[in-house]
Amino acid sequence: MLGRLVDEVLRHRPILSAWGDTLPLFAAADVRICNLECSLTMERDPASLPSKEFRFRSDPFNVAALRLAGIDAVSIANNHVADFGDAGLMDTVMTLDRADIAHSGAGASLELASAAAMVRSRAGSVAVLACTDNEPGWEAGHDRPGVRYLPIDPRDRRAVALIDDVRRLRSHVDVVVVSLHWGPNWDGSPPPEHISFARTIIDAGADIVFGHSPHIVRGIEVYRRRVIIYSAGDFVDDYAVDPVEHNDWSCLFTVDINERGLRRMLLHPVRIEDFAAHRAYGQLAATIAARIARRCRDLGTPCHWSRSAEALVIRPLLRSGCAPPEVLAT
Repeated sequence: MLGRLVDEVLRHRPILSAWGDTLPLFAAADVRICNLECSLTMERDPASLPSKEFRFRSDPFNVAALRLAGIDAVSIANNHVADFGDAGLMDTVMTLDRADIAHSGAGASLELASAAAMVRSRAGSVAVLACTDNEPGWEAGHDRPGVRYLPIDPRDRRAVALIDDVRRLRSHVDVVVVSLHWGPNWDGSPPPEHISFARTIIDAGADIVFGHSPHIVRGIEVYRRRVIIYSAGDFVDDYAVDPVEHNDWSCLFTVDINERGLRRMLLHPVRIEDFAAHRAYGQLAATIAARIARRCRDLGTPCHWSRSAEALVIRPLLRSGCAPPEVLAT
C-alpha cells in the first residue's frame, strides 16, 4: 500500500526505501508478485465520489518502486484500486502498462479485468488471475470499468467463470496463481468457505492461491502438493499497529515449485517500521515464525524454523527433483 503516509514519505526518501532491506530476497526469485492496494493517480477530488472512510492514492511516479524491485505482476482486484473513481482506476492501469508491469483484476471492462497477468521468465511461465469479494458496487461490466468481483460461492456464475479460466490456462503455462482479496480485515483463521473454495481452485488446476485483505498472516495449507496462502498480511503500509494482532508482522513467501507441485516454501519474517518493510532477525523473527507456525499446523501443515535461511520452512511429505521457478509473493 503505497498511498497516504507512504506516499508522503516517498517524496523525501529514495524510491526504494519502502522495501527496507528485503530487496535481496526479491532479486533471488524468478518471478515476483504482489497485491497493489492503492490507486496510482493524481486525482484528488473524493468529495465528488461516493462516501468512503479510507482512500489510498499514490503518485504515479511511485510505480518506480515496483519497477526497481523487479515486481513482474500485481493484483489490482481489491477495495482501494478505485478509491478515486474510474479515472483513478484507469490511471493505475495505464501507469502499470507504461512501466511494463503485468496486472489482473481490474480494468476498463469485465473482459479486461478478467484477463490473466502473464509473466515469462527463464524458469517458466506464470499466469495470475485476480478477484475480490470486496466492493460489489465496483464490479466491472461489459462496457464499464471496475474490478473482477467474485462472491466466495462455487455455485455463483462468477466463480464458475474463474474455475473455467483456471482450467483453460492450466495447459498453456507452467504455473497458475489465483489472487483473492477476500474476507474481513482480522481473524487468524480462514473461514470454512474460504478453505473449500481455495481447494476447488486447486482442484481446477491452480498451483498457488494467494490470499490477502486481512491485515494479519493466516496459516498456509499444502493441498495436493499445491500452496494456499489464506492471507499474506500487510507488507508495506501506514496502518496503526494493533498490539495484539500485530499487523506490522508479516513475511515474504517464496514458493519453490515444479510440475509435480511444491518442493519447498520459505516464509521470511518481516516487520513494518517507519512505513517500510524490514527483515526480522533473532528473537523477533522466531516470535513471528512461531505465531505463523501454529496457524500452519492448525491447517495440518508441518513446518520448521531454519536458522541458516532465517525462514520458516514448509515442505511436502513427498520429494520431487526438477529445477523449479521460484515465485515470491508479498
